[in-house]
Amino acid sequence: MGITGTIYQPLDNQFQIQEAMKKLIKVVNKIKNPLEKSLIVNAMIPYIQPFADGNKRTGRMLGNAILLAGDYYPLSYRSVDEDEFKKALILFYEQNSIFHLKKLLTEQLLFVFKTYFR
Repeated sequence: MGITGTIYQPLDNQFQIQEAMKKLIKVVNKIKNPLEKSLIVNAMIPYIQPFADGNKRTGRMLGNAILLAGDYYPLSYRSVDEDEFKKALILFYEQNSIFHLKKLLTEQLLFVFKTYFR
């Protein structure tokens, strides 16, 4: 299944998807920093698309689980424009640039601190 408005074509068979997920798990398990782990799963779960639906939500929930396990606050993403999030993902898919996703995650961390912990 492709993504409208992009040339990105996700992996299309279960063996490639399983292999990509195994590699992702190995990489994430080696990373010590919870913020970095969260960013990686926020980018890679939607990129790999292991599920028929809900890959972006799954990536965000897994990223939050990682943050909570690392004694960080979860992110709500309620102040993120959906189109901006999708654009950031497409830039990652097509140009391998994680800059915009990292910027969104950083902005959300600041939003959580300013909004909930004054």
